[in-house]
Amino acid sequence: MKRTSETCTIEIAERCIDITICRNPRARRMTLRVAAMPGAATLVTPHSVGRRSALRFIQENANWLTEKLARQPEPVPFLPDAKIPFRGHMYRLAPLAGARGVMFCGNDEIHVPGGPAHLERRLHEWLKREARAAITSSVNEHASAFERIVERISIRDQKSRWGSCSPSGNMSFSWRLILAPPEILDYVCAHEAAHLVQMNHGPKFWKLVRQRIADPGAADRWLNQHGPGLHRYGMKMPLREMAAPLI
Repeated sequence: MKRTSETCTIEIAERCIDITICRNPRARRMTLRVAAMPGAATLVTPHSVGRRSALRFIQENANWLTEKLARQPEPVPFLPDAKIPFRGHMYRLAPLAGARGVMFCGNDEIHVPGGPAHLERRLHEWLKREARAAITSSVNEHASAFERIVERISIRDQKSRWGSCSPSGNMSFSWRLILAPPEILDYVCAHEAAHLVQMNHGPKFWKLVRQRIADPGAADRWLNQHGPGLHRYGMKMPLREMAAPLI
């Protein structure tokens, strides 16, 4: 029996919450967790639990869920005047109506040519391009130091990992690393490059990482503390009318 999942949007205490219901054949009981992405949660259930019972369990734990979600920062959609981090520095989004050309940073602003209607798409595409360029350069430099070759690099919006490396040398990274300080992006790239040599997290692996990164522990602590908050940038505010009834 395989794992399955479904996602629904429900309303609890006048707040819309994206709930992913994961049915795991190994699960013995229902477990509710707040996801890294703001405004989202995950419920792991045994395969025998139906959707109605799962949603009832969420309702029974609504107070706990509301309290946990209240501690999360609010989403920051890509809108004019919003402030977002880029390479660890905060910038205000400034659309340039009627302007043409490439995007650029200056005077603590990211200037986006075109009207506000095009800002979200153009900014997202630009951030992904910047992430790909920075990640490709960094990971290839570390891989070369380990005398290894990276087969392919994918840039995605993965929620559970900042980076991953397959045994075949294919790597995947979150574009949101471009929002973090450069040394954090560089650490993640060195971490995954080290997996080209050691596909584990044993002493030999960490010795390789420390050859490239002076203080990997500090980078890990930064990601644990600040990483989840990076997922709020570019998120849209959920609409209340999209919420489905609990029962």
